[in-house]
Formats: sequence, C-alpha cells, structure tokens
Amino acid sequence: MHKSALFLVTCLIGLSLSGCASLTAPQETPATEEASKASGKTTSEESMEYADFEPDVLYLLLSAEIAAQRGRFDVTLVNYLKAAQKSRDKGVISRAMRIAQSLNGDNAQRQLAELWLEVDPDNIQAHRVSAIQAVKNDELGIALDHMEKIMDQGGDADFDSLAAMSGNLRPEQQQELLSLYNQMAERHPDIPELEYSIALLLKVTGNPGEALNRLKPLLEEKPNFQPAIILKGDLLYQTGDKREALDYLMTNTRRFPSNRRMGTLYGRMLIGEKELQTAQDEFNRLVKRYPNTPSLRLSYALVALENGQTGLAKEELTLLIEQGHHTNEANYYLGRVEDEAGNTEQAIGFYQSVQQGNYYFPALARASALLASNGKLDEAIENISTLRNTNPQQAENFWLLQVNLLLDQQQHQAALETATTALETFPENVQIRYARAMLLDTLDQPESAVDDLEQIIEENPDNAIALNALGYILTTRTDRLQEARRYIERALTLDPGNPAILDSMGWVLFREGQIQPALEYLARAWSAYPDPEVAAHYGEALWMSGAEEQARIIWKKGLEQDADHDILRETIERLTNSGDL
Repeated sequence: MHKSALFLVTCLIGLSLSGCASLTAPQETPATEEASKASGKTTSEESMEYADFEPDVLYLLLSAEIAAQRGRFDVTLVNYLKAAQKSRDKGVISRAMRIAQSLNGDNAQRQLAELWLEVDPDNIQAHRVSAIQAVKNDELGIALDHMEKIMDQGGDADFDSLAAMSGNLRPEQQQELLSLYNQMAERHPDIPELEYSIALLLKVTGNPGEALNRLKPLLEEKPNFQPAIILKGDLLYQTGDKREALDYLMTNTRRFPSNRRMGTLYGRMLIGEKELQTAQDEFNRLVKRYPNTPSLRLSYALVALENGQTGLAKEELTLLIEQGHHTNEANYYLGRVEDEAGNTEQAIGFYQSVQQGNYYFPALARASALLASNGKLDEAIENISTLRNTNPQQAENFWLLQVNLLLDQQQHQAALETATTALETFPENVQIRYARAMLLDTLDQPESAVDDLEQIIEENPDNAIALNALGYILTTRTDRLQEARRYIERALTLDPGNPAILDSMGWVLFREGQIQPALEYLARAWSAYPDPEVAAHYGEALWMSGAEEQARIIWKKGLEQDADHDILRETIERLTNSGDL
C-alpha cells in the first residue's frame, strides 16, 4: 500500500487512542530549528499538532489518497476539499490547497483560501492565494487588500510581480491598478517595493518619463536598490538616452556583479547597439559566474557567432545539446554554421534535429532547400508530405512550405497545383492564396490572380500586401488604372513607408501620365529599397522626364544587383534601343 494511504489507515485505527496527526507538519525554518535545539526537543516534537477527525472525514481523506494512486486526481481534489470544509483543520486545508494548485483548480483554491482565512485570518499563504484569484477575477481592489495584509505582517506582498503582469491587463485595468497603487503608497510612504512597482506600472502604461521621475527619489534614498537600478537602465534606453543607459548599466553591473538580470539586460542592450564584442565579453562574464544557466550560454554562443567566432559558438552550442538545454535553437544555429561553411550533409542533419518551437519551420525549410539543391527534391517533398500527415494540426504550414520550396526551385506549375490542392482543404488560408495569386500572375493568368486577391481583400479589407499586389497587377496588366490607384492608395494609407507600395504608387501615376508626382514616389521607393525592379520604374520615369543620364545611373546600380533581371533588361533595351548603358 502507498505510504500515504497506510498513514491514514494507521490514523483510523489509532483514533481512539490519540487522534490522528495533522497531514502536514509546519515547514521548518531556521528560527524554529534554533528554538528546538535550545529546548532540547526536535522540531517535529515541538510543532506537531494533533486533531481528532470524525470517521466521515477520515473516510474522505483515505478515499482521496486511494483515488490519487489510481490517477483520479479530480476525485482526490473533491474529497480533500470536502474534508477541509468538514474538519476545518489547518493541515488538511494546506494539503488540499497544494493539490488544488497542482491541478490549477481555481474554484477550489478560492473556496479553500476563504476557508483558511476563516480558520486563520492572518495566514500569509491564504492571503497570497486570495490575491492571485482576485486578480484572475478582475477584482484588483480585493487583490490589493490581501497584498496589503501580507505586507502588514512583514511578508513579501509581490507588488512588483503584479505590476509586471499588468501588461496582460486591459488599459482601463492598468489605470485602475495604478490608481490603487498610488493610494496605497499614500498610506505606506516608506515602502521602496511599492514605489518601484508604481514606476514599473508607469512604464507598462506607456509613461517612461514619468516612471523615471518616480524612480529618482527612490534611488536617492536607496541607491543600492537593484530592481530600481535595472528599471532605470531600461527606461533610459527606452526614452532614447541609449548611451547614458549603457554607461549606467556598465557602472552598476560592476557594482553588483552577481545580479544576473542586470548583466543580461546590459548584454542585450549592447547587442541592440551593435557593440558585439563588448556584449560577448559581458555574456562571457555571466556564463563564468552562472555556468548552469542555459539561457546565458545560448546568448554567449549567438553573440560569438555574430562576431565570427564560429569555433567558440560551436563549442557552446554543442555543450547545450549535450546538456539537453535549448536543443532546438542550438541545432538550428549549428545547422547555419555548417550551411555557411558548405558542409551540406552536416547542415541537413542539424536542421532536421530541430523538433519544435520557433525554429522548426525555418530549419525544415532550409533542410528541404538543401536536399533539393542536391538533386533530392522528390525526397524533400515526400518528407514534407509525411510530416503533414503525421501533424495534421500544422498541415497549413506544411502546405505553404511545400509551395515555397517548389517556387524556389522554379517549379511553377507544380507549385500552382500544390497551392490549389491546399486551398481545397484550407480555402481561408491567406498566405497560400496570396502565393497562388503571385504564381498565376507569373504564369500569365492575371484574371485568376485578380480573383484570388479580390477574395483575400473581401475577407481581409485591411490587408495592405494584397491591396498593393492587386493594384500593381491591374496597373501592369490592364487599363483599369483608376481602380488600381484606389487599391494602392488604400495600401499606402495602411503602410505609408512600405517601399513596394511607394513603387506601385509611383508606377500607376506614371502610367496615368503624371510623371512629376510619379518621380516623387519612385525616388522615395528607391531610397528605401534600391531593388532592380524599382530601378526599372524609377529609371524609366527619369528617362521620360528628360533626365537620361540620371536614369542610366539608376539602371547601372540596379544591374549591379542583378545583371539578368528581366524587367530591368527589357526597360533598358526598349528605351535605349540597345542593352548598353
């Protein structure tokens, strides 16, 4: 018999003699341990409490333990909840609470916390659970009442945790929480954790300047309060004082070298500012201090990779895999290392070792492309098909991957057939339908392409990419220029800085004969994205405006990127009567 069940049976048998011990003895603390030593008693002798349970309570407890052995944890929780309500025993309540928490039983936790506070009004754990459940019920005022009672008893009220979680709340709830925190700060003006939490809330609600102002007196009074130091560095960076933020964190990471959060933030900021060698040095320092923290080792490996130190990166990534940490990311980046070194077989092996997560589909896509480049396109397609059949919940992604692979291999007709088959099962998939529209346009079927794009826009009227594509096809393939311009204008309103849309706008204006306005858009598109197709359009508009030398300069720059670009070559030959510039 399981020892817990045996324990309860023993209690049942011995009930008439001495009662049954409470199910959970209080946790030993240094204070109770020292007190026990001084009195000559063991902690268990000092703290054990006994309770006489009625037979029906004992029956509930025994059946709960037996249900747990059989995997019926729902029955275990229900019986423990009933036993707690009947006995009102602190030990039973505590154990029932742990079971409810392990099963994420929110309703049971609420009932048990309420019962616990009736039996023991000052119990910190009961107040903590009540606060969490109140937050889940959007009862922020009640949550803070419980947190304040925890604070009054000298416990950690976790004000900062709730402030950090507030990013998941609705804006009006965030403002309500900020107001409640401010009210509490007025009642308790000398609580640094509360002032810090208010600054954190101000950051979450989009007021970094106010947050900095709130931190200033706190840090003047408590210059070694490290959470506030970290937050100040983050806020300085967020408000644009990036150099000051880096200098501030550099100074404080040396003052508090063991603060991992501070060092990690500093390292990531250095990466953001492209100070990669300094970032690598910082992560190296952190890894030496915290060798068993996989996330630090991964960051160290990746920044070493960015610095071109592939040997070091491979060593660290391999170590992560051996330890069983971040294996998907490590395999992906090892695949990239071998890929860039031209070691195709090794790269495929690493890519195919990525089993899940954000890197799964990029790794599979690259492994498939490498197989195809080695003459194994059919094998790559068969592998994708097998994965699609064994992972039906991800079928759409596998279809899209197969379409893109065929496109990359210039297998346009096969890609079109694949996209059409996929859309029979997933007609609402925007990415696959968009891919098919582009394929249809490439295969000189613009009417069908327009049909697909119109369907996307009907279902997603704010899809700027589809609006632009439809406007561009109408511009280049038809005389429906006014209609085309309306689509492109809508796209530009949604995404005003997109160079592809700027190019489309310039080109439709050019086709309408509005050369000067066209040049303004095309110049912006070229400045943002000097692509060969943009070069063709911009150069032609310049040529037709009389700026022939400037047009030749733009075309030459476009040819430097792709000397065989079809649209650019056709434009140059048509306007110059030769392919020479």
